[in-house]
Order: sequence, then structure tokens, then C-alpha cells
Amino acid sequence: MKTFLRYGLAAATLLATSAGAFALSKSDAAPVDLRTQIETRMRTVLEQADPGQHQHAGHAVQPSAGAARPAVVCGVRVYGHEPAAATALDEVRTVYGFHLCGVAEQQRPWDVAVKLAGPLILDMTTDPPGIEVVEATAEVKYVDRVWQRFPPRYAEVALAEALSAEQMADLRERYDDAAGL
Repeated sequence: MKTFLRYGLAAATLLATSAGAFALSKSDAAPVDLRTQIETRMRTVLEQADPGQHQHAGHAVQPSAGAARPAVVCGVRVYGHEPAAATALDEVRTVYGFHLCGVAEQQRPWDVAVKLAGPLILDMTTDPPGIEVVEATAEVKYVDRVWQRFPPRYAEVALAEALSAEQMADLRERYDDAAGL
């Protein structure tokens, strides 16, 4: 009887351990939520685009003759997307968010780097996605321009929030790596 209990207990322990390991291995394979997918896509689009594609406020990067284009490193925040009921990335047509990008020229500290920042609209119906940075014009103030281009539920957030402290720390770390600092 003791032998049976010993083997039974060993089998139960082995089964429980195997089941736990299986559950943990499957949790890594779980699909990423839609907001994370959108943030990743938005960041990738901005970092792969030429700075002129999301350039604003007169910032321009002039690489040295023969030098490779410096990396663009971005932090992004998604305020929302349309259609709001989308459940998969390929259903998303428009993304409203914020970006802060630094042009990571080698050995150039963040504080003096060319930066591109502001609310933006990403048109996901084109390939590559279209980038529209929302800025003031000679005729329209910044605040009014945000209200013109963003749906009200996203405009309120766009005028109040940028990157979180965690997003900013991640951006600075990735910038420093790209700039060789």
C-alpha cells in the first residue's frame, strides 16, 4: 500500500508539474492585445519613415556627406482608433496618437538631438501608412487644429497627455543605444 501511495503521489506531482509547465508555455503564445499591436505598428512606421515624412516645425536632418541616415527612435502613445469596434489590426483604418521621436546621430546626447513630436493621425488604409502630424497653421492655432483633426474623445486626451514616464524612460534608453551613448 505504501508503495502504491508513493508511486501515486509521484505520478500526481509529475502530472501537476507537467500541466503547470504546459500552461506557462502557452501563456507566452497568447496573442498581443490590439492596443499593443497598434502601438508597435505606429512606432515601426515612424522609425522606418524618412524624417521628412513626419517632419514638422522646420526640423531637418542633414547627414554628413557619405554618412548613413541616422536612426529615428520613437516613443508613441495611442489615444484611439477608428473604427473603435475593431478587434484586429487589419480592421483599423485610422489611428490617433502622439509621437516623440529623436534623430539618433552618433554620440549626440538626447538633450541636443533633433526631435519630432506632437499629435498625429496614421492612415492605415495605405501602404505604407500615411502620417499626418497635427500642427498649427498660419491661420489656425494649435489647439483649434487638434479639435479640427481629431474626434472630440481623442482631442481632449491629445491636449492633455503625451508619453507616460515609463514610455519616456524606454524611449531614452533606446535613443541612447542607437546614438552609441
